Amino acid sequence: MKIKVTSVHVDDQDKALRFYTEVLGFVKKTDFSQGPYRWLTVASPEEPDGTELQLALNNNPAAKAYQQALFQQSQPAAMFFTDDIQADYERMKAQGAEFTMTPTDVTASKIAMLNDTCGNLIQITQLKRW
Repeated sequence: MKIKVTSVHVDDQDKALRFYTEVLGFVKKTDFSQGPYRWLTVASPEEPDGTELQLALNNNPAAKAYQQALFQQSQPAAMFFTDDIQADYERMKAQGAEFTMTPTDVTASKIAMLNDTCGNLIQITQLKRW
């Protein structure tokens, strides 16, 4: 078994697509609609056939409550990994990203946290090389 798709709930799919592609640097993978339903995914340009992230419209009251609780508790909805957190931090900051935590050393890694503007906090992580 392998993970092919995972989801993050967003309050606006168009705004999320702009953020996840223009700020984070992912590429649009799938985008199709059927009636009011829209299936929208992005992927890493480093692994275009790898795991996809669904930008799911948050119109489910239970999911919305969960999303809001995570945000209020400063818990990330998703975690992405990088080999150079400082370079990615500077690139994303130049694109207007709002960081709630600048790159910070923690046990065995360096992390940063940013607001995706769609109701979520996203953690960027660089593992330490020993």
